[in-house]
Amino acid sequence: MNAMLETPELPAVFDGVKLAAVAAVLYVIVRCLNLKSPTAPPDLYFQDSGLSRFLLKSCPLLTQLVVVGFSLGGNIVCKYLGETQANQEKVLCCVSVCQGYSALRAQETFMQWDQCRRFYNFLMADNMKKIILSHRQALFGDHVKKPQSLEDTDLSRLYTATSLMQIDDNVMRKFHGYNSLKEYYEEESCMRYLHRIYVPLMLVNAADDPLVHESLLTIPKSLSEKRENVMFVLPLHGGHLGFFEGSVLFPEPLTWMDKLVVEYANAICQWERNKLQCSDTEQVEADLE
Repeated sequence: MNAMLETPELPAVFDGVKLAAVAAVLYVIVRCLNLKSPTAPPDLYFQDSGLSRFLLKSCPLLTQLVVVGFSLGGNIVCKYLGETQANQEKVLCCVSVCQGYSALRAQETFMQWDQCRRFYNFLMADNMKKIILSHRQALFGDHVKKPQSLEDTDLSRLYTATSLMQIDDNVMRKFHGYNSLKEYYEEESCMRYLHRIYVPLMLVNAADDPLVHESLLTIPKSLSEKRENVMFVLPLHGGHLGFFEGSVLFPEPLTWMDKLVVEYANAICQWERNKLQCSDTEQVEADLE
């Protein structure tokens, strides 16, 4: 009888283990591949020749950053690009994968139990607590100038927090100087900046993402209907940053998402080359006239 009662909890526990494993892998990737390093175009060394000039015109990747963001990183890169047009000058295109677009709207869905969303919320909050507390001295030590609104009692609430919203309300929004959680979520979400992005933008989400509720997908859908530079991609399956192909036990090392990003970047490069060729042709015709 006890075994029968415990059985339904196993999938949730198993999902939690998988989520923790994925988070650990992503952390290692970020650290090992320097994904948090500042972006910049590559340094180029070349002789000034006809071939070099042709290559610079034909290969935008040599002089421009392809910006790709995953999950929260997708929100960060979109907000960064939309804050000012100057941030887009050296950007060829942008790809955002599995982000939620609006933290204010997402917080309501994160407390729901469908697709184990509330359980994921608890796990991510627990992981964030450990990260913050492990760097407590560097973040909140006596040598650090803390916002006046952030008190020691707020830090003590970290130990009892069971959701990301509690951590954000007690610590994060005060650390960044916001008066309320609503203000913090509104200002730091990319939703209000998306319409200011003018470079080609591809937004990718999965319909079965356990973290991004389907109600949030109206944001990229609506944007793609209004902006010519935006494409919204919504496959049925992919979960949160999954998109694996092949067998269940032995998926292909190159995911569908990896191939999509590369194909999209290649297509944008070809588009830029065609525009340059058309521009050169028009210039020649104008000179002949």
